Amino acid sequence: MEKLKIAGGYPLEGTIKVSGAKNSAVALIPATILADSPVTIEGLPDISDVRTLQDLLEEIGGTVSFEDGEMSVDPSTMVSMPLPSGKVKKLRASYYLMGAMLGRFKKAVIGLPGGCHLGPRPIDQHIKGFEALGAEVTNEQGAIYLRADELKGARIYLDVVSVGATINIMLAAVRAKGRTIIENAAKEPEIIDVATLLSNMGAKIKGAGTDVIRIDGVDELHGCRHTIIPDRIEAGTFMILAAAAGKGVLIDNVIPLHMESVIAKLREMGVPVEANDDQIFIGKADKLKSVDIKTLVYPGFPTDLQQPFTALLNRAEGSAVVTDTIYSARFKHIDELRRMNATIKVEGRSAIINGPVQLQGAKVKASDLRAGAALVIAGLMAEGVTEVTGLEHIDRGYSDLVEKLEGLGATIWREKMTAEELEQLKS
Repeated sequence: MEKLKIAGGYPLEGTIKVSGAKNSAVALIPATILADSPVTIEGLPDISDVRTLQDLLEEIGGTVSFEDGEMSVDPSTMVSMPLPSGKVKKLRASYYLMGAMLGRFKKAVIGLPGGCHLGPRPIDQHIKGFEALGAEVTNEQGAIYLRADELKGARIYLDVVSVGATINIMLAAVRAKGRTIIENAAKEPEIIDVATLLSNMGAKIKGAGTDVIRIDGVDELHGCRHTIIPDRIEAGTFMILAAAAGKGVLIDNVIPLHMESVIAKLREMGVPVEANDDQIFIGKADKLKSVDIKTLVYPGFPTDLQQPFTALLNRAEGSAVVTDTIYSARFKHIDELRRMNATIKVEGRSAIINGPVQLQGAKVKASDLRAGAALVIAGLMAEGVTEVTGLEHIDRGYSDLVEKLEGLGATIWREKMTAEELEQLKS
């Protein structure tokens, strides 16, 4: 295992390029199961979640190649192989295999998903949708069993706006008989991306990106070529770290429309932001003003950027309240920031940050993917050297992070952990 070391205090400058969207990739790859001929997806990030999904598709008989961000999947030889454990446990988005395999094979056995531990993230809305389409769903020995003689279109109202449930129901419904209407659907750009792939494969979908999605089922789907959208969460992470430690950073390969809530908050803090067609420039901000943040479903402020933004707020003058309405347990990074001299307290679903403070380098641990991003940003701002463990979380969502930050002038490197350090982590 490795650890990440960051020598703080070096101003960042230059251009950094955003990779393809992780949250799209983990749905697009399972969607290829639904086709009867090869599908190619361009621009995928080289992250561990993508590699895990490649392994899972190969496990059920698919032929998969992945090189230079391009994945080609031949799903013609796939079979409905049970996936009760193993690699399924490594990522949260393994649940998309349920909708895709149910749509194609009318049956699936998928282990309960893993991924970051962010508190309760139930899949009851997914199951509600599958049952409405005619599937029988049972939980047997820690795996979800899905069976259907036939899938039939239905009107499905989601009690909670859920990206995962919206996409999963879409995956199953495109091969169902008749029309499916998903009401109170999530509107995230990643849903539009998945709908675009499915439409290119021959699906009939209208309304993706609105709160009502209509799907007319088809008998078969064919292969196609698709280019993934840029990762708005990675783009937001880079925008925040540029505001925290930059003196002029250009973020390339970004859709500014997807970033409006983040742009608004950075400008409110006093950060110079210029948005162009596919680039965003973050200028140097000498003095930052505290702002309150409340995470909401898209197009509100993303929960995935709450933790990185919390790190930035340590540079701002005054008191800020960060409230996460999506994931109640998404404050595990706070104790680590306190180790670095942050003045933060957690009250229920909110964190209260008092600044400005000069963060100090320390040994910290990433508890989840976006907590890891927050600690990297804190390390870039801090005096001295910050040592981050738990890199397996960061590697799930950020491709070539060290190389990208080195390109901006950061002093950051990976080191092998000693046997003694590994023992300390276990204890």
